[in-house]
Amino acid sequence: MGLRNSLNIQVENYKMFLENSLNAKEQFGWIEVICGSMFSGKTEELIRRLKRSQFANQKIAIFKPSIDLRYEDEMIISHDHNQIQSTSVPAAANIPILADGCDVVGIDEAQFFDNEIIQVCNHLANSGIRVIVAGLDMDYQGNPFGPMPALMATAEYVTKVHAICTRTGNLAHYSFRTSSDQNLVHLGEKESYEPLSRAAFYKAKQKSKKKTKKDNESSGVCNVFEFISTGPN
Repeated sequence: MGLRNSLNIQVENYKMFLENSLNAKEQFGWIEVICGSMFSGKTEELIRRLKRSQFANQKIAIFKPSIDLRYEDEMIISHDHNQIQSTSVPAAANIPILADGCDVVGIDEAQFFDNEIIQVCNHLANSGIRVIVAGLDMDYQGNPFGPMPALMATAEYVTKVHAICTRTGNLAHYSFRTSSDQNLVHLGEKESYEPLSRAAFYKAKQKSKKKTKKDNESSGVCNVFEFISTGPN
């Protein structure tokens, strides 16, 4: 059996395991985290799991941070244009009230929520709700992103999905920002981000640092010439 077939079987078994029924005597829920880089299929997998629950006539509620304005306010839409109805909320504290009476709660772009999302997810799970969370595990600099590390630590199940590196063809788990914006939160698609492997990400960061250093040195030289030509104020 080839490695790819073996991995596919393991993944399918893992997905089936996530949907085991609850012990009737202990009505506790659980937390599932789907994480990875940009273009890795996080939202696609979130939608897949939620639609299975819908088909089973389970009551679901889906939330996303109102800061994410890339698509429609009342829809979660994947890069492949699969979609499911959702509710935009300004803060994690809004979720428990709106999720009252649900069997399953889905949360997309969890990295953009405040740290209260950790407590909210655990509260929902302790109330017997299945909580499915999707989000970027690392920011554009390759650092752990917002509340995601704590969500991954407290979740029963963590699925890390991968994109394909645009430069090497290997598995990619970094989101390299191709724009010059250095803000931590920068909403964008293919025009702003590129999925890279570890090796490609390291090389791209080194190249970016050299360019920044060169630009700063050039700027310093220009400032010196300007000072000489105009003199001190």
